Amino acid sequence: MTNIEETPQDEPFADGDEVDALRRELADADPGVVISNHCYGLFELAAVYLSEMPPRLNAAQVAIDALAALVETMGDRLGEAQVPLNEALAQLRLAWVQLSAVPSPDPKSGAATEGTSEVAPD
Repeated sequence: MTNIEETPQDEPFADGDEVDALRRELADADPGVVISNHCYGLFELAAVYLSEMPPRLNAAQVAIDALAALVETMGDRLGEAQVPLNEALAQLRLAWVQLSAVPSPDPKSGAATEGTSEVAPD
């Protein structure tokens, strides 16, 4: 039997000193910048779901709602990122609406059906 502690995939990503340094860096960062970076990650996540064929509208909606919760709640506390994040949120919402109106093939018949872009559960 292989000793789990000896397998390379189980090695930690960072040692204690590296973790401490990362924690100090994070503690010194402007929280608006850190939160903005997470918002950009949520934007990317929603965009990935929307770009799937067929679009994963339910999953995209979760990411869009999470982004909206942060952007709309944080407002000007996001600093310089506030305007671009509001614009990004608007783009995602528009894309979601447009994609949800696109007919998608009925998986049983192959015929297009209106507003069924969400045939596959997320």
